[in-house]
Formats: sequence, C-alpha cells, structure tokens
Amino acid sequence: MSFILGLTGGIGSGKSAASHWFEQQGIQVVDADVVAREIVAVGQPALQQIQAQFGDWVLLDNGELNRRALREHIFQDPAARTQLENITHPAIRQSIIQQLQQTESPYVILVSPLLFETNQHELVQHTLLIDADEQTQLQRASQRDGQTEEQIRKIIAAQMPRTQKQQLANDIVLNDGLLEHLHKQLKPLHLNYLQRAEQIG
Repeated sequence: MSFILGLTGGIGSGKSAASHWFEQQGIQVVDADVVAREIVAVGQPALQQIQAQFGDWVLLDNGELNRRALREHIFQDPAARTQLENITHPAIRQSIIQQLQQTESPYVILVSPLLFETNQHELVQHTLLIDADEQTQLQRASQRDGQTEEQIRKIIAAQMPRTQKQQLANDIVLNDGLLEHLHKQLKPLHLNYLQRAEQIG
C-alpha cells in the first residue's frame, strides 16, 4: 500500500499548478476531473446508464455525452442531479481506486476539487489544501476560463466553504498567485511525504 495524498482546492486556487509541480518531481497524479470524463466516454457503462435514466437527448449525434444539456437539466432539477450522481460517483470512485493501485512513484496524489464533498478523502492517508482568498480565485478563474464573475461566484458558493476545508485539511498552502512562492511551500511538504512513504513501504 503506497502513501496516497489527497490534493484539493476551490476553483482558481492553483491546485493544477501545484499538481503539475509534484508531477515534475516524478510523483504520479490521478485527477478526479479526468476520471469523471473517462467514465462517461462512448461505450462506458456509466454513459449507457445515464442514457437509460434520462433519455436519448443526453447524447450528441456522435454518441458522446451532451454535457451542456445535461448540466442545464440538473441545475434546474435537484432530483435529477442526485440521480446523475448516483450513477457517476460510484463509477468515478471505482476507477480512482484502480488507478491509484497501478502507480509506481514513491507516493501518489489524488487531485480532486471535491475531495471532501464526495468523501474521496476516505481514499487517501493525508490531505493538502491549496488555499486562496476569494478575490484571487475570481481573478484567476475569470482569466483562465473566460467565465463571468457571477458564474464563478456560483461555483464557489456550491463548493464546501473555505473555512470548513481549512479545518479538514492536514496541510494548507496559501497560494498568493506567485508560482515561486507556491513551489517554495510545496518543497518541504514533498520531502515530508517522501519520508512518510518510506515508512509505509
């Protein structure tokens, strides 16, 4: 059993920059967002279940999931959101577990924006929160995604409150937007995680 670190942070917090730095140190990363896309790819059981649950309108002409239509549907209907999550969350969890077991780096990282919200923290031994104040989040996310401030505020509001994440996380890195500062804080944590991994190994 290898040491598994859970890495999380709100939209625009800089968790992608952090996970990229860890990858540069030779640490393998399993990204929950990537897994979430993989499990609804054409031919996957979860996509067939979604079609059976909601109807053919959830598919595009090429057989792929119509994400926009489904997103709009579940946004207006909380019961539909629950139905969708009952299909996708177990499939995502199973795939994450499989991928975490197939890694060969000294330790492995599960990156998930909803690490605590979806109980994925149960799959890891230690958690690291990349934290940023709301203004920094808004600025970063709007530059990157081209979304309006209102849309980003809605996403932030839908996620677990920042203070609650701070209470749950084992380690916290405050990201002020400068990569140099971020990397400087990550380095001692990385060395600590390597030591922990050795103790487990």
